[in-house]
Amino acid sequence: MAPSRIDDRASRANRERLRGYKARQAMHEYRIHRRVRDNWIAVIAIVAVATGATFAQLAYFTAGPGNPVATAEPEPTETPAPTGENVGDVPDPALAEGRTWTGALTINDVPLAIELDGAAAPQAVASFISLAQSGFYNGVPCHRLTNGGFFVLQCGDPEGDGSGGPGYSYGPVENAPADDVYPAGTIAMARQSGNAYSNGSQFFIVYEETSIPSDAAGGYTVLGKVTSGLEELKTAVVEKGIEGGATDGPPAVPVSITSVTVE
Repeated sequence: MAPSRIDDRASRANRERLRGYKARQAMHEYRIHRRVRDNWIAVIAIVAVATGATFAQLAYFTAGPGNPVATAEPEPTETPAPTGENVGDVPDPALAEGRTWTGALTINDVPLAIELDGAAAPQAVASFISLAQSGFYNGVPCHRLTNGGFFVLQCGDPEGDGSGGPGYSYGPVENAPADDVYPAGTIAMARQSGNAYSNGSQFFIVYEETSIPSDAAGGYTVLGKVTSGLEELKTAVVEKGIEGGATDGPPAVPVSITSVTVE
């Protein structure tokens, strides 16, 4: 009888060891499965963030720099207009006189010689001239810089965050490039996505040739160009980068319009 009891104890011990082994094996397999799952979740999250950033930048431009980076899409103006309708006391396009205007746009004390095409973009040029002559732009920030495929410096928002404007909004889109290519030196109006009547005071300067896709409202109104001083602006502002090392956001150094003169 004694040998039988010993055999039973040995059998029970073996069964206990087997159960313990199987439990440890199951836990090991669970941990492997969990690591694989967590790795996939991390990969999916990284891809989602990268994809979101890409679409956000594209949306910005298709929404209209301004309201290309050339807020790649512009930020909203202060008083967005219903599509197809001006809102507020919009300057008369006749103020542009259908001619070329010359002047100086000074940013962070860097003088940029500019030309405005009053024949090709009479409404935008009339608005810009009116705001410049009233001193509206003096001291107003350039709140947005992009360098990740879109190369623009956006200025003209008195709020400094992309939400401000002159108290009116207007359209339509004028003088937009048919091929969606904005050469270096281009000065164009920022607007809201899909709304050709959301132009206000915000504009962007293209410091390197940039393609900005048209949206439902078309492209972005080109009102003129920088004829000299662009390289100096790049040295003083663009090469300093963007806050936090981003590709789209506030310039790393404070940037504002010193003054604007046109004649």
